[in-house]
Amino acid sequence: MSPDALTRFAIFAELGDEEREIVASLLEQRRLVDGKSAFREGSESDGLVLLESGRLKLRSRRRPGVLGTLEAPDHLGAASLFAFGQREVTALADGSCTVWILSRSSLSRLVDDCPRAAFRIAEAVASELAGLSRQGLDTLAGADPA
Repeated sequence: MSPDALTRFAIFAELGDEEREIVASLLEQRRLVDGKSAFREGSESDGLVLLESGRLKLRSRRRPGVLGTLEAPDHLGAASLFAFGQREVTALADGSCTVWILSRSSLSRLVDDCPRAAFRIAEAVASELAGLSRQGLDTLAGADPA
């Protein structure tokens, strides 16, 4: 992915040109055909997935049907850059897709090579998680008591 293409993703919005170049050099590209998984539920969550083109369907063994979709440009798995655990869903290509992976080990190299960029990414992830937590609390607050 080109450094300029990273500007399409909010998580990299605060990075400068040189920082985006370094991050782009750490990304691993994967092209997916229809039905191919970007990752599977229960697999080790080991990095951020950037959906550059196409669409991903999210499924789980715990619930039937499609749980949600992501359309380019979007990302998922940001928390897995910092937290160990398993993927909670399976992400399947809905048509052809191009995804890029920023692995946890690549982020570790970024910490050594460009700590400012790594810190900015960590800040963006923390902000995203805080927003998701607020949305969850708002949903709970609006729910009828059982």
